[in-house]
Amino acid sequence: MASKQLSFTFSAAQISYWFDTSFSQIEQWVSRDKAIVITDEHVFARHGKKFKGWNTIVLKPGEAYKIQATVDGIIEQLIQLGADRSSVLIGVGGGVVTDITGYVAGIYMRGLRFALVPTSLLAMVDASIGGKNGIDVGVYKNMVGLIRQPEIILFDIDFLKTLSPSEWKNGFAEIIKHAAIKDAKLFRLLQENTLTQFKRDPKKLSRLIRTNVLIKTKVVLKDEFEKGDRKLLNFGHTLGHAIENQYQLSHGEAISIGMTYAALLSAQIKKFSGAEALIALLTKYGLPTRATFDWKKVAKVLEKDKKNSAAGMQYIVLEKLGRGVVEPIPVQELITRLQQLA
Repeated sequence: MASKQLSFTFSAAQISYWFDTSFSQIEQWVSRDKAIVITDEHVFARHGKKFKGWNTIVLKPGEAYKIQATVDGIIEQLIQLGADRSSVLIGVGGGVVTDITGYVAGIYMRGLRFALVPTSLLAMVDASIGGKNGIDVGVYKNMVGLIRQPEIILFDIDFLKTLSPSEWKNGFAEIIKHAAIKDAKLFRLLQENTLTQFKRDPKKLSRLIRTNVLIKTKVVLKDEFEKGDRKLLNFGHTLGHAIENQYQLSHGEAISIGMTYAALLSAQIKKFSGAEALIALLTKYGLPTRATFDWKKVAKVLEKDKKNSAAGMQYIVLEKLGRGVVEPIPVQELITRLQQLA
């Protein structure tokens, strides 16, 4: 499979996407003596040979470690390694690793160059794209962070060979989200295929990843700092984030449930006719669409949501498959409506 590079210019940086390539190609961009790889124990255990000869910081895996204490530990190790302003960070991992790497790169010595090598499907199609970096504070996801673009994102689908079934489903939750808000043709492609078919066909999988990377990139290029169109990427995330950390759900499970409620609410307030098709597609890709939870706890988190303002929660609904819109809804009204749908 021939490697392909695409470049895009954001407000303060140019970023290159390296598709259909391998991690080893990163040496075309940076020498090992200048680079420090940040990864986690799971990726290091499964792909340790790839990191031979690289300075490597290995983190505890999982969302529970996407916190300030982890950042402090990385900074201490960077100091011990003698990292200076000429050093380059390379985040190799899922969304937690890519988020933390970008955050540390933004604050260590007031800013280092960095690249990302996403190793999960979720990170490839979503978490690594767009420059959002940060950490959680308690149950509040991504409460602290910054927007800072990497110079390179390298896509090596060899990393996906060791992905667990649950991580595949996580990634497809975001792919389905992109289809729902922006691309009816992609929605039909997902209806016509199965997760197993994508896993077994590297070319088909690579095309799917590239399609989703470009969908999100185009949205971010239009609205890098989330003043308008980028808010659409939060479809399913308002409720999803409110339940994810509280109930130890995976990101994909949480936003799948969030998309289900958003689709049903869309039918109420926008006469959206595709709710059944969306719910059926989520089910087809092994994702949950319903859950029982404490609405008082959910309400408490929603009230602290970054998207909540005096004008109401910036809630994402669908007018039709492939077209999402922002709908301001007072948070108490939103909670009442979601409870009624439950």
